[in-house]
Amino acid sequence: MSNENEQPKPLSLDGTNLTSLNFDTTQDISNGFVPIAKPTSSDIKNKDSNFVFFFGTSESGKSVILSSMLYYLNSQAGALGPRRGTPNTKEAEVLLYDFFENIRQGILPNRTTRDQVTRLDLVFEPNNRSKKVGPINLTFLETSGENHNEIRRGGSYHSSIESYLDAKIPLTFIIVTSYDSAHKDDTLINEFLNELVRKGYDLNDANLMLVVSKWDKSGRMNVASEDELNNFIYERLSMTSQRIDTYGLNKTYYTIGSIQSSNDGEKISLLNLSTAEVLANWLYSSIVGYDLNYEGTFWERIKFSLSNQ
Repeated sequence: MSNENEQPKPLSLDGTNLTSLNFDTTQDISNGFVPIAKPTSSDIKNKDSNFVFFFGTSESGKSVILSSMLYYLNSQAGALGPRRGTPNTKEAEVLLYDFFENIRQGILPNRTTRDQVTRLDLVFEPNNRSKKVGPINLTFLETSGENHNEIRRGGSYHSSIESYLDAKIPLTFIIVTSYDSAHKDDTLINEFLNELVRKGYDLNDANLMLVVSKWDKSGRMNVASEDELNNFIYERLSMTSQRIDTYGLNKTYYTIGSIQSSNDGEKISLLNLSTAEVLANWLYSSIVGYDLNYEGTFWERIKFSLSNQ
């Protein structure tokens, strides 16, 4: 794990622009709506993967967290690529390319399209040589913040989202709220947790993480202590704080680094992957049971020691 007091080292950034990503040019989008096929529960269940579902309102930072966490996994923790035989393999390759190139150039990712689940079927192979730390399949699901607002006051999700929540697949939930607008999300986060309960999820056993994004807006890249994060959540998200304490849910903060504003919009001037490392390690260990930095068994350590002589 990275030391929270260490200063993040800048990665190489340049100003090259990228063209926007178009997923499907065969659809008629003249009316501003792209119809999507509703996946069946059997289609979803047949995917041997670990599904990761992002929840958060518009501009909460979901896409930034997803792209930077994937960048960390692929640049420092191992190799990440599209999973063979999945229906969106080509789309995943294109999206991954844009994610990685944009971060390398300091460009923040585009907002997610409404009424559409951005699905990435990936395989992650850690660079840790211990047999305990093996490759895993990961399927990331991200949806527009506007769609999450639809569950306010007992509303329902778009069918493309409902299909995943109803499929009874192994789901990890990453709930995102931002430092500057967390106080607006407390009621909606509780509504989402209630929705999970209605769908049969046991919050005592749920693999769930609350992430306070854009922590750099506090003026720092880290928290002075765990109490600082706890106090922030208690003050800005009082009902969510009670749920965390009652069910023993996980929580952390997140920043992608220093952000500069210009006439062309916001851009990353200094990339910080320390919080991406924390979240990625939690995700992997919560699924596999071993940390990405696991040192190996006694015999593995002897083997590694001899091979490095």
